[in-house]
Amino acid sequence: MKIHLAISLLVALIATGCLETQSSQGQEGNVENEPSIDSPTTDPNQVISLTGGILPEKYLSDRTREIREEQLEEARSKYETQPDSLENIIWYGRRLAYLGRYNDAIRMYSVGLDIYPNSYKLLRHRGHRYITIRQFDKAIEDLQKAAFYARPVPNSIEPDGLPNRLNKPLSNDKFNIWYHLGIAFYLKGNYDKAISSFKQCMEYSDNDDLKVATTNWFYMTYKKIGNEAAAAALLQPIHKRMNIIEYTSYHQLLLMHKEVYNVVTIMDYARSENNTIDPTLGYGVANYYSYSGSVDLAKDLFERILRHPAWDAFGYIAAEVDNMSINNL
Repeated sequence: MKIHLAISLLVALIATGCLETQSSQGQEGNVENEPSIDSPTTDPNQVISLTGGILPEKYLSDRTREIREEQLEEARSKYETQPDSLENIIWYGRRLAYLGRYNDAIRMYSVGLDIYPNSYKLLRHRGHRYITIRQFDKAIEDLQKAAFYARPVPNSIEPDGLPNRLNKPLSNDKFNIWYHLGIAFYLKGNYDKAISSFKQCMEYSDNDDLKVATTNWFYMTYKKIGNEAAAAALLQPIHKRMNIIEYTSYHQLLLMHKEVYNVVTIMDYARSENNTIDPTLGYGVANYYSYSGSVDLAKDLFERILRHPAWDAFGYIAAEVDNMSINNL
C-alpha cells in the first residue's frame, strides 16, 4: 500500500512538472564540465549545456506537441492502472522524453529500476537519456550494466516510439545498448572503449540503417586516434544503393568520406534557417574539415551547429565537446 501511494505521488509530481532533485557531481575523463541535473532549478526538466548555459525547451510544432501530449496521457493512464508493469514504465518514460522532459523520463526509469534493478531495457533507456542531459559517466554506468544483464538474453526488435515512414522498427535491444555505450565513450574521449563498443554494435547491426549508423561513429572514432587504415576499411562496404529508411544523413556522410559525394553537396543539405547547421550533417562535415587540418572551418561549423534548436541530437552534443576542446587549445 505504501509503495503504491509513493508511486502515485511520483506520478502526480511528474505530471505537473514539479519534481526537483538535489545533488551529485562526479567528473572524470576528458569532459571536465559535465553539468549536474540535480541542482534545484525553476524548471525540473531544464538541461544545462557542457559550457554551463541553459538550453531552451525542446522545439516541437504545435501539431507534433499535441500528438505527443495525447500519447503521453495514454501512457500515463496505462501506468497508473498497472504501475508495476515493466512495459508501462518504459513507455511512460519514453513518452516523457519525446516531449523533451528528459529529467522526468530519467526519474521514471529510476522508479522502474527500484522494482526491476536488473532490467537491461530500463538501463538502456536511462543511459540514453543521461547522454541527452550531458551526464556521460552515468550513461556509461547504466549502459555497461545493460550490456551485462542483456548478455544471456535472446536479442529482440525494439518497438519504435516515433515510427519511420514505413512504420517498420529497425533497431534491436543489443544494438541500442552498444550503440549508445559507444557514443557515450566517444563523447568522454575514451576512444579505445568506444571502439570496443562499436565492434560489439556491428554484431547487431543487421540492416543497412544500423550499419551506416554504427559505421558513422566508428569511422569518426578511428579518425580521432589517427588509425587511417581501420577507418578506410570501414568505408569499403558502404555504397550508394544501400536500403536506407531512417539514417539518410549518416549514409550521406559516409559517402562524403568515401569521396562519392562532394563536401559542398553535403553542406547544401546541412544548411538550416537563421544561418544554423543541421547537427548530424554539420558535425560530420566539421570533422571532415578537422581531419584535413582546417580547424577554423571546423570551429565555424561547430558554432553554427550550437545555434540550432536540436540540442538533444548526438551531433549537437558532440559539437559541444569538440568546440570546447578547440577553445581550450
